[in-house]
Amino acid sequence: MFDTIIIALWLMLPAYLPNPCAAFFGRGLPIDFGRNFTDDRRILGDGKTYIGFFAGSAAGIMIGLIQMGIVSHYSFFPLFTLKAIFCLSIGSLLGDLGMSFVKRRIGLERGAPFPIADQLDFVAGAWLLTFLVEREWFVSNFTIWIIITILIITPIMHRITNIIGYKLGKKDVPW
Repeated sequence: MFDTIIIALWLMLPAYLPNPCAAFFGRGLPIDFGRNFTDDRRILGDGKTYIGFFAGSAAGIMIGLIQMGIVSHYSFFPLFTLKAIFCLSIGSLLGDLGMSFVKRRIGLERGAPFPIADQLDFVAGAWLLTFLVEREWFVSNFTIWIIITILIITPIMHRITNIIGYKLGKKDVPW
């Protein structure tokens, strides 16, 4: 069981790191340029910026590249491909952007809690993009037990990182 948790964390690190880094470094021009959708609500909101998106993506890609170097010394860990690293990193932020879009459509403001969806949107985005682009790698690494483990530990880790971000003054709310 412990091995499954370690491998799950290892596989998801390029997807876990981009969101907190996007929040930490994010500022500047919003991705939606401050525009509203057809429902007169913001498309995404001020919290989704180009700097945050690129900084978060870069952080996820960098940690994935470091992991590729580590694997050459420790065969316990699964191998990554460059495509998988890019997909996990960028997909996690795309999943978060997608959920921001949904939250705005249903009338939730920036920072409003949306349980379960808030904790797993980036996982869904990372998995979907990776499955679409690097299917064989995804299927061989994300076994049913790894998937279940990720779905259990991610909400817990998400809560912890949000509390840390809140205490550091990088998040307006601790959820």
